[in-house]
Amino acid sequence: MSVAKTPVTPPRGARDGQLIDGGSLAVRLANFVKLPHTVFAMPFALVGVLFASTIVSVTARTIGWVLLAFTAARFAAMGFNRIVDRDVDAVNPRTQNRELPRGALTLTQAKVSVLVASLLFVFASWELNPLCAALSPVALLWVLGYSYTKRFTRWSHVWLGLGLSIAPVGGYLAMTGAWSTPWWLLCVLAMVVVTWSGGFDILYALQDADFDKANGLHSIPSSIGVPNAIVLSRTLHVISVLCLAAVVFAHPFGIAPLASQRILWVGVAGVASMLIWEHHLVKPNDLSKLDAAFFTMNGMISIGFLAVVLAARLVIGFAL
Repeated sequence: MSVAKTPVTPPRGARDGQLIDGGSLAVRLANFVKLPHTVFAMPFALVGVLFASTIVSVTARTIGWVLLAFTAARFAAMGFNRIVDRDVDAVNPRTQNRELPRGALTLTQAKVSVLVASLLFVFASWELNPLCAALSPVALLWVLGYSYTKRFTRWSHVWLGLGLSIAPVGGYLAMTGAWSTPWWLLCVLAMVVVTWSGGFDILYALQDADFDKANGLHSIPSSIGVPNAIVLSRTLHVISVLCLAAVVFAHPFGIAPLASQRILWVGVAGVASMLIWEHHLVKPNDLSKLDAAFFTMNGMISIGFLAVVLAARLVIGFAL
């Protein structure tokens, strides 16, 4: 794919958001995949673990393999995305200071790191149970495939959301090795992540709407405009809250004390409140607070909901 060759030198010390200070190879690899962004979906993997904990016992070993599998899959997906998009990143003023365009990492280093992460993901899945092992290549192909979606569809945000929705489903399957009861619980929980992450990815893409349109890349903001994209993002987040409410209605902990259910409802209300505030920060004519809306608020949503689910589970009591 060809992109408009309009190189712009970024300001001295320009940073593409939420990076770790330092120059070691480990730090450069962490920044290469924006490791702090792991905070978005990893908590939902643990939510899946907690929902399954009423069926099977939680062990430190299982949690360890779940965390490794998720981290490795996300590293592979993000690293592969950086490799595929390196030509685009090199000419986008917002991204040309990333590790590959500015030479902080070589292409060989990037490819090797993605390969190692992919193998770690498959290995961790194999250590969990046969079902996770069998599904791991499918999951890996899906999250790697996201990197090409902006070349042919505006709905790349939904593809990304489906990739991240593997987290809660994977956490649950890692514990039980079987689908949920009721069968739709995992489907709705996955839909929470699809609509939530798809919605915030649309917001994140607002800053590149003009660049994407000029360079033949597809996204919701570049296709329907910034104001309409914000409306669609809000709609997806309304669906997220409704799906989250459906998860609570499904009694994910079975017949639990009333206090446990009330805690979960507090979580739903908290997520709704933070999403409202997130959209309050982002306006069509003012994207200056987009970074806070994207990273801070969504990090608080995922970690906060995990904390609420853990509190609700502790009311019931379980042994690690």
